[in-house]
This record gives sequence, structure tokens and C-alpha cells, in this order.
Amino acid sequence: MGLGTTLSTSVIIIGAACTQVLCAQGSEFSKLNTNLGVGMTVPLNPVAQFVGSSVDVVVGAGYNMTRHSSFVGQFMWAGIPLNKDALRPIVLLANAHGLSASSNLWAVNGNYRYSREGRTFGAYWIGGGGVYYRRVSLSRNVVSGTETVCTPTWQFFGYTCVNGNVTQDETLITAGSTAFGGNGGMGFTIRINDEGYKFYVESRYHYAPTKNVSTQLIAITLGFAW
Repeated sequence: MGLGTTLSTSVIIIGAACTQVLCAQGSEFSKLNTNLGVGMTVPLNPVAQFVGSSVDVVVGAGYNMTRHSSFVGQFMWAGIPLNKDALRPIVLLANAHGLSASSNLWAVNGNYRYSREGRTFGAYWIGGGGVYYRRVSLSRNVVSGTETVCTPTWQFFGYTCVNGNVTQDETLITAGSTAFGGNGGMGFTIRINDEGYKFYVESRYHYAPTKNVSTQLIAITLGFAW
């Protein structure tokens, strides 16, 4: 066998081997997943009596067990604004004109995601649970006074009630409630490129039995995932 034939054979073998490697790499999928999104939260009763819709931010990362099954850890923040009507009883009874307030929700969840993807479009179902923390802040101290009838508004802001009345002379400016909760929903994806980057839109229900008033909302999120 001549040198030229040997070299030609070697090139063919090397080329075939490289082709096999490239094909194998192309068929592999990343074990890591990440996501970043922003959207809107829509509160549901009973918390919808006190807060309105707002912006939410979601960031997460996780592990792909298979092409269809993944674990995703996520952090969510929602700045749920208070309704003006929610403050009115406190403003009137405490003579606290000019009083303002804010409310925020933070959540850290561990979720399972099942997805099905085509060449361009895909869909997934996601659900899990974690820790939810809702915090309400008043712009200044408010003293409950005496013989103040207990209503859900006072309880939402963290005041305690005894025998139908708000605890006498209780002073609060902030109140927080932590609870274990759950979430579930589904989303749709559009593949952007061959590297696996996707645009997604998702709707998810969140529930947490926070103190006095449970937190329930729908989060509609748009973002990018990989």
C-alpha cells in the first residue's frame, strides 16, 4: 500500500471519527437550565380585597434530569400594591390622614417541570412548593386605640384581635408573615436559536396560607430560558 493510499485512508478514518463526535455532541443536551422573566401578578380573593395587580420578577436555575423532566429552583418578587380602600378604616379610626402603605411578596420555590418541545414551539407544565414571605409597611406608626372593632383590614395589617376588638393601644408600622405554600401552572416556549435559548410565556397559580389573610394570585410571566 502506497503512502498516498495510507494518508487517504487515515483522513477518511479521522473524518468519520470526527463526524461521529460532532453528531454525538449535537445530540447532547445541557444538564443546566436557567430562566429570567418579568410579568404581572393578579391577586385573587381574599387578598384581592386589599391589594391590586403589580409587576413580578422571576429568576431561576436548575437541573435537567432528562429531555422532558427538570428540577427548577426559583426566586420570585411581586410588589403587590395596597388598595386605597384597604387603608380607609385605619385612616378614619386612627385619624391618620396622609397615611400610606406598601406591600411586597417574596417566594423561594423548588419546582418540577415536564416539557415537550418541537423544533420551534414547545409547552411545559410546572409545579412545586416553597417559602412565601409577605410584608406590609405603613408610612408611620398607627395606634389601634380602644374598643376598635376588628375587621379583616386590621388583621391584614398585622393587628391582633381579642373578643371581636383590636388589641388596645397596639402600635404597628410593619408586619410580616411567612408560610409554606405551593404553585402550579403551564407555559409555552419559542426556540430562538440552536443553542437552546427560548422565549417563554407562562401562567402560574400561587397559594400560601399567610397569617390572617391567605395569599393567592396568578402570575403571568414573559421571559427567556436556556
